[in-house]
Amino acid sequence: MSHTAHIPSHRKPRQRTSTSTLRAGVAGGVLSTIAVAGAAGPAQAEPVAQTLEMPTITSGLSTAVAASAQATHQVALDLETQAEQDAAAESAAKKAKKAKAEAVRKAEAQKKAEAAAKARAEAQAKAEAEERAERASRTAARTTLSASSGSAGASSGSSSSSSSASAPSSAPSSSNATGAAASVVAFAKAQVGDAYVSGGTGPNAWDCSGLVQAAYRSVGVDLPRVSQSQSTAGAQVSLNNLQPGDILYWGGAGSAYHVAIYVGGGQFVGAQNSSTGTVQRSMDYDRPSGAVRVL
Repeated sequence: MSHTAHIPSHRKPRQRTSTSTLRAGVAGGVLSTIAVAGAAGPAQAEPVAQTLEMPTITSGLSTAVAASAQATHQVALDLETQAEQDAAAESAAKKAKKAKAEAVRKAEAQKKAEAAAKARAEAQAKAEAEERAERASRTAARTTLSASSGSAGASSGSSSSSSSASAPSSAPSSSNATGAAASVVAFAKAQVGDAYVSGGTGPNAWDCSGLVQAAYRSVGVDLPRVSQSQSTAGAQVSLNNLQPGDILYWGGAGSAYHVAIYVGGGQFVGAQNSSTGTVQRSMDYDRPSGAVRVL
């Protein structure tokens, strides 16, 4: 027997009973919970397999993709068409520019040709007008000189004076020319047959004063370029006292419109006009107005 058995217990029995009961209840609840948990545990541990069916979108997606591809293809075609149009426009612009340049070139060439033709026509008309004026002036000069010669013959009553005034054939012939005068005559005769060109100074085309100037230049004598000045370049001499190499002029001294070189024997060499060119003619063909002697 325990040595404490005789000691009375200080706990109240009623309280012990209540505590035991409470503990029993708690224990029972716990065991019930465990039992429920044990029963429910295996069922929750099983894997759940469930198949979800997705809505079918293949048909709609195909339509959208096809539409997108068609749109992309159309864009590509539009870009290609635009590129072709741009290239065609550029090519057309280049051709138009080239055609315009060619048209301008042809127009300028045509304009130059027309201007040249007009200039030639004007030059021809001027030459013809000068020739007509020259012929008219020479005819008037011959008429005046003939009238003067007739008056002089009537007043003197001497037939010899009249004949000497009208016949230059008594003047010295070219065979009497010597020195520089002979060289001038030879130069002038060498040009017979050359063309007449207004403003010409040789070597194969001359105008009247250009030929005279060149003939004298061949012997080292510089004469003025134009006939007006050449008609006063030396001493005035009578047409009855000419020597080879003298300068003949038509018109007034200082206002002459034509010059030539006396070559003797009553003849002269001169660049007459575009129709005759450079010729050797008798003074009776076209009698000059006066003469000057330079050598």
